[in-house]
Amino acid sequence: MNPTLPMQILVLNCGSSSVKYQLYNMADETVLCGGVVEKIGQPDATCTHIWGAQSLSEPVQANDHTRALAQIRDLLLNPNRGGVQHADDIAAVGHRVVHGGETFVSATRITTGVERQIAAYNALAPLHNPPNLTGIQAARQCFPNAIQVAVFDTAFHQTLPEHAFLYPIPYALYEKDRIRKYGFHGTSHRYVSHRAAELLEKSPDTFTGITCHLGNGCSITAIQNGQSVDTSMGFTPLEGVPMGTRSGDVDPALILYLADQKGLTIAEIGHLLNRESGLLGLSGISNDLRELESTTDPRAQLAQTVFAYRIRKYIGAYLSILPPIDALVFTGGIGENSASMRAHILQDLNHLGIVLDPERNRQLDGEGEISTPNAPIRILVIPTDEERLIARETLSAVKEQND
Repeated sequence: MNPTLPMQILVLNCGSSSVKYQLYNMADETVLCGGVVEKIGQPDATCTHIWGAQSLSEPVQANDHTRALAQIRDLLLNPNRGGVQHADDIAAVGHRVVHGGETFVSATRITTGVERQIAAYNALAPLHNPPNLTGIQAARQCFPNAIQVAVFDTAFHQTLPEHAFLYPIPYALYEKDRIRKYGFHGTSHRYVSHRAAELLEKSPDTFTGITCHLGNGCSITAIQNGQSVDTSMGFTPLEGVPMGTRSGDVDPALILYLADQKGLTIAEIGHLLNRESGLLGLSGISNDLRELESTTDPRAQLAQTVFAYRIRKYIGAYLSILPPIDALVFTGGIGENSASMRAHILQDLNHLGIVLDPERNRQLDGEGEISTPNAPIRILVIPTDEERLIARETLSAVKEQND
């Protein structure tokens, strides 16, 4: 990289058949361009690219992740649509990696040893870690001189105390197999907690609150003095509150019943709990809350009630383990955009100091406060920006290496 140029960092989020990307000028965190390649490996693969106020969507040849990254590289270098003149102008590539186990507690420069350690957690995140690794390998080919950095979803939750992350099962399963609560959505929870601290004119390491990431995947996190002390997702992203298609918490014996009495295989049960449950399973209509809110169907209404009730219980539980909190924060597609669901979740919490202002809640568009002016606990809505946090963490890892 030319040292006279502003530092450019590319953020990648690689799924099994997609790559989301965002290019930042870290001098002022300006987004230069970004987009997504979808349907990788299929003949109808497409790329949506956004730069400034302009965008395009077009078919691309993306037989694999390497070809997809090559398409992205060409767009980044396009003098009319990209943000860099040469691939070497990109100082670093920050990769979202879902599972880092107990090994990784911060953003980490990727080496062959780090790749092996990420692969060792494939069994704990089989839908996420393998494509994350594939993206790392593809990025190394397309940007050979860039520093590759991994930013882990689980890292923020490595501050959980032992009494919060251990399951009450034989301790040997933790000692030998590291079976424990790990938590996910860490980059989102960290970003919005830092932003909440900023809005409240506090240092991030003094912020205490509850952050609710609500989308197709949902998790609730208890934060004390800037650190995660409990979170709803667990050993896998299936634990916790109901989600779009995931069940969240259920009686573990339900799995035994479905196997013994219904004859379902473990794979079938896993599919049922991960893909056929949550809002979709309860409503029988959709996993999209917007569709459920647009109908008066009784089961759609029931699904919303169960969803709100389970989240409200987690909020109450976390209030009981935290000192007085500064704020309750909503983020994610549902948390940011559904005023009606926020109101549904927060009903009857006045006695706990959480007092919603209905008018502020209805009128809010984007970031803001929706609690009454004199409420003991502030209620904030903060759009998450995981890519920006990954860029910041990547920059920190690069600076640490250079120091």
